[in-house]
Amino acid sequence: MKKTKLAGLVVILVIGIIFTVAFASAQQSPQPQQPPDHDPLAQFIFPPELVMQHQREIGLTDEQKAFLRGEIQRVTLRFTELQWQLQDSMEGLASVMKESSVNEQQALTQLDKILETEREIKHLHIGLAIRIKNKLTPEQQSKLQGMKRMGPHPPDQMP
Repeated sequence: MKKTKLAGLVVILVIGIIFTVAFASAQQSPQPQQPPDHDPLAQFIFPPELVMQHQREIGLTDEQKAFLRGEIQRVTLRFTELQWQLQDSMEGLASVMKESSVNEQQALTQLDKILETEREIKHLHIGLAIRIKNKLTPEQQSKLQGMKRMGPHPPDQMP
């Protein structure tokens, strides 16, 4: 009986952590903006917003613009679907967890759904970042790297 209570407490603790992570993931945009010191990949990728803000300065071609527009629209649509899916899974887990005696298998199955959706969201983000980078020329990437290092500038004070 003590083992069952301990297992229940562990599951509740894990669920609390997952809810926190899942909620944070659900609140993110398709391409999260995090400070480079928190994201080890930030130095290697270019957020869509950065590319769009500097499209003239880096000389984006019409073909590159059309590609980026299409990719961003596709990813945004899928991300929205995943947010709904994540919310449904979280509600399902909460429903299982509210019982006085939790069916561990059901709870873990719901947890797996949440984790799979979160994995797909991360996969979507990284995939978009890769496609954006691969569509840019080395010169465009170099210019964007310089702009990232200089930080944000007001529109009337662009370098």
